[in-house]
Amino acid sequence: MTDGTSNTSGVSPIDFLRTRSLTNVVQTEIERMIVEGEFTPNERINENALAQRLKVSRGPIREACSALVALGLIQVIPNRGFFVRELSEDEAREVSEARAYLFACIVMGAAKNAGEKDIAKLRSLVDRMDELTATGEVSSYYPVNLDFHTELAKSCGNMRLAQIYLGLARELHIQRYRALASGDVLTVSNAEHRAIVDAVAAHDAQRGFAAGYAHITNGTARTRRATSARHHHPATSFD
Repeated sequence: MTDGTSNTSGVSPIDFLRTRSLTNVVQTEIERMIVEGEFTPNERINENALAQRLKVSRGPIREACSALVALGLIQVIPNRGFFVRELSEDEAREVSEARAYLFACIVMGAAKNAGEKDIAKLRSLVDRMDELTATGEVSSYYPVNLDFHTELAKSCGNMRLAQIYLGLARELHIQRYRALASGDVLTVSNAEHRAIVDAVAAHDAQRGFAAGYAHITNGTARTRRATSARHHHPATSFD
């Protein structure tokens, strides 16, 4: 029998929750560092240096990295540690294709199932991204972009489909961020978002499917152009 103040490991529930919350904060920060290019593909995560930088112990660092392994952003190399994962060209192509089909289905589902509150939320996010395009700051635009895709997925009426889509989207974080940071694409990207919301608001499933598929395939083309530019102009930073 337990008095409710400790668990089998001797850690109180409050301390356990506090640790989990800290791990989540650390995970979010490491994810941001990867997406924004502070960590480069195939770079080893120096746990000691990161713990000192974030002023935490190595425990939350290790837990956060393990969570990001499950999400596909980090990989473990036995006896060497955690490394930022880089998708091969074939992996990136397959993930992008799967994401395009799933997102088209998500927008189609949202057109059938989204309520007025869902649509209002989506419109507010598109309006916010319109405001941010003027700054050209992808670091401010990108989190709102992620919120838009997440809210759209949640409104499709099929949480299993939404979870699969969001998992694939997360694997492409680095590529998506760099595509948005290359050239004047924020306005184009958000025009596609608005077309998606218009289709959802009209409850036009066929139009939504087409708009969703076009957005991802257009984004994939933007990613390829950004990658090609980085390879031809290595001194240019899109981070």
